[in-house]
Amino acid sequence: MIIRQIPDRKTHLAKSPLLLTRRLLIQLNNPQLAKQHGDNLYYAARIGPRSIPFANNSRTFDQLKNSGGFRLIRKTEASNNIMGYYNQFSWIRLLEDNYNHEFDNFKHIAAKILDPAILRKQEKDNGNIERSNDNPSLRTYDTEMLKEMAFHTVHMTGSRRSKLLLFEKLKQSADDLNNYLKKEYQLE
Repeated sequence: MIIRQIPDRKTHLAKSPLLLTRRLLIQLNNPQLAKQHGDNLYYAARIGPRSIPFANNSRTFDQLKNSGGFRLIRKTEASNNIMGYYNQFSWIRLLEDNYNHEFDNFKHIAAKILDPAILRKQEKDNGNIERSNDNPSLRTYDTEMLKEMAFHTVHMTGSRRSKLLLFEKLKQSADDLNNYLKKEYQLE
């Protein structure tokens, strides 16, 4: 198989934080809820925005492209399909770059709302982050600051959702390309 499929696990790992950011949005939009659910808010603010970067191996493609090897592929449709598949990576990278900027903005306002001592307390020796159970307070419950943090959360969630859609499209494209190449070149 020339194209390795995108594991469903990556999609699952990317969807889990979406649930956390949804909860975070609900709590940030209601200071009373934020006061009642400090454990969940700190945990969601810490884990929800984390993103696993997209990693791909395109060495073979890059070698073909840079050496002019695509001209050796006699079937134009085959080379176009291969190039079309790999060209999708740039859109994923663009979304990741946008997300990283949005995450920087999120961290800037989160630093004014979240107590770093609580965040440190959530870290365990093995590197895991665990939800506390003592309903820690925020540094502030200022509505405008909470709304700003929610605003950045909305943007990060949108980028993550768009990235998931691109992953699903990329997976379908990989399947289609594999099927096309198997059929055209009688591969098994």
